[in-house]
Amino acid sequence: MSVVKINVLTVSAEMREELEKRFANRAGMVETADGFEWFELLRPVEGTDRYMVYTRWRSEEDFQRWQESRAFQAGHAQAAAEAGQGHGHGQAAPQGHGHGQGPAAAGAELWSFEVVQSATPKPGA
Repeated sequence: MSVVKINVLTVSAEMREELEKRFANRAGMVETADGFEWFELLRPVEGTDRYMVYTRWRSEEDFQRWQESRAFQAGHAQAAAEAGQGHGHGQAAPQGHGHGQGPAAAGAELWSFEVVQSATPKPGA
């Protein structure tokens, strides 16, 4: 059964463009991970300052392997060094998704879900 991980990032209006740029610069990092199924960076439209980083995985074990992988560790170690601070997904303490001049996000938390139902467009629809 697939699992969904949503990293919820609190981002001020002045840091939105920077956060999106930093994610664009990391494009391709997760796509080769075993068990990876989907990624989306969701920008808030109104009523919140929280971005959502949506990833879908074949299993919880695949997600855990990705978090323990060299690619994940190297990318996040580089981000932390550039931001001058620690970095870890799933921690509620203030941190940044800092991939450049300091943190782009003021905080983050990780939500986890199992996929119970899903739908795709029907052919010809």
